[in-house]
Amino acid sequence: MAKTSGSPKPPSASALNKIVAELQRIEDGGGDGTVELTRGSALKVSSLAKVLFPKPKVTKGEVMRYYTSVWPYLRTVLNDRPLSLKRFPDGVTGEFFFQQKAPPNPPDALRVETVTGVGGDKQQRVVGGTLGTTLYCTQIGAFECNPWNARVKSIDQPDFTVIDLDPGARSPFARVVEVALWVKEALDFLGLHAGLKTSGATGLHIVIPLPPKSTDVIAERVPRIIAEAVASAHPRSATVVRPLKERGSSKIYVDFGQNARGKTVASAYSVRARPEATVSTPLAWDELEPGLDPRDFTVRTLPMRLDRVGDLWGAIMKKPNPSRIVTTL
Repeated sequence: MAKTSGSPKPPSASALNKIVAELQRIEDGGGDGTVELTRGSALKVSSLAKVLFPKPKVTKGEVMRYYTSVWPYLRTVLNDRPLSLKRFPDGVTGEFFFQQKAPPNPPDALRVETVTGVGGDKQQRVVGGTLGTTLYCTQIGAFECNPWNARVKSIDQPDFTVIDLDPGARSPFARVVEVALWVKEALDFLGLHAGLKTSGATGLHIVIPLPPKSTDVIAERVPRIIAEAVASAHPRSATVVRPLKERGSSKIYVDFGQNARGKTVASAYSVRARPEATVSTPLAWDELEPGLDPRDFTVRTLPMRLDRVGDLWGAIMKKPNPSRIVTTL
């Protein structure tokens, strides 16, 4: 079984450009071939001309080229984190299923590690941090990147926690923006900082970096306190009620429940299974305006945005919040 104890040296910019060109050549030549990733590491790919997103006609090969082009930003987001795979073998319009365990005979380019679950059970899991792993996942239709909030070498010490703002069917995105600003007010009051990104779907993710040696209990408690405070202060717009029928279709669900071990949300720079081939995109807080439209951020537009604004995510996630605040909430 393929298994590595860590991530190899990341490919250079010129190497990534060569991989993009090779993926394009394979797609133009019928869609099947082998792409060389690093010296001694290659990945068989197939059906690269297959359309995964019919509306914009985005192919499997185009998604692979997108991930290769943004790899300098995405690598650190996924590095050493177990991944939950949501597979769309026939594209976004087809059926999907979840896969938690690594495949029985993984290719050499795929990183696999033994991971201990919440119940103490050990499983072979796909682990992020190599381009080969991300391209393999795309090859099998698992093009969304859904990492755990902890890394394999410290699996019981999550390093971030998430608040997911999920709008009801009758909630305009401007209301999601409004609730996000209220969450920001609560964070500021507590002396905490967080990263902001589109979910890639209809909501926003607010990701709070945790101090070293945080526990699963802390990862679940911190967002709950903030979410309940916002919902209590703004009951007409925000709710923490979980059952869908009881929330109200015009409210924003301030979801703090995606932080138990093994729970995941889409990562920054992840493609989402949405008709427009949208991407979960990091934002500056001053970009939160009523006219913001998450559908503007796609596999085709995000590389140009990154050229303009750079990596808004990396610096925020490298700065943990103070333990003296987080542990006393």
